[in-house]
Amino acid sequence: MDSIPTSTQIQDVTYRIHDTGALLARLYIPDEVSSSTKAIVSVHGGRWCDETRLTNAVIDQYLANLGIFVMAIDFRMPPLIRYPKSVADIHYAIGWLKENAPKYNLSPERVGGLGTSSGGHQLLLNMLCPNNPDWLDEPFLTHPTCDTSLAFGIACWPVTDPLARYHYALKNQMTKHIESHHAFWNDEAQMHLGSPHRIVESGEATHLPPLLLIQGTSDIILAPNMTSNFAKLYTQQGGEVTYKEFANQPHTFITKSPNEPASQEALEVIAQFIQSMNL
Repeated sequence: MDSIPTSTQIQDVTYRIHDTGALLARLYIPDEVSSSTKAIVSVHGGRWCDETRLTNAVIDQYLANLGIFVMAIDFRMPPLIRYPKSVADIHYAIGWLKENAPKYNLSPERVGGLGTSSGGHQLLLNMLCPNNPDWLDEPFLTHPTCDTSLAFGIACWPVTDPLARYHYALKNQMTKHIESHHAFWNDEAQMHLGSPHRIVESGEATHLPPLLLIQGTSDIILAPNMTSNFAKLYTQQGGEVTYKEFANQPHTFITKSPNEPASQEALEVIAQFIQSMNL
């Protein structure tokens, strides 16, 4: 894969400060940014408990190379916090980018989001219910009424149903994933409450923006058909969804094997989806 052009700026900024320390974001700033430039907040996976803002660098760099502004974020994780504190950090990051959009010559209404795995789960929560008071763990902006809705979303191999994934992990003795569920969630009732699948199915979603779902058919980390079932449900509830399956590809295939043909194709699909948004 091509490296980042020298004309693309990379900046690490502090977007939020907690008692536990500063939260950083890596900004990928294309050389030419205008009011028509699309922007995304990029949310990493890691079973809710691991990884950093650099995890999705392959995706983030690719999109920046094509003129898309990317804000890749760190957020609090266990053992410092449990659900929904990290979701609130992501909500804050979305607000931060929209609030600071004029500084970077961006338009707030062209801000979307991308999440992978457990990051996809947390992005979806923010996308579906941007006004959920649980995401407001403290006043966060100079303008508290800042619109934190997303214009579009991309979720790659997302955990759309945490409770179903927990039962799947128990059945298959996935020790690391079971431990991560226990570290992040208080109990099964909370896993159900924080499920994007449940939120859409129950009609609780206040927003259903255009959504792209990326899924490999050889993913053994998620319960079978989790992503495809969510795609069907999203459509049934009136949302616009593009579902793309990649044959024989495992969980996190883009970031694990970025130069493989399937990964390159998936990156193109993501970029084309963002660029197709008529905002």
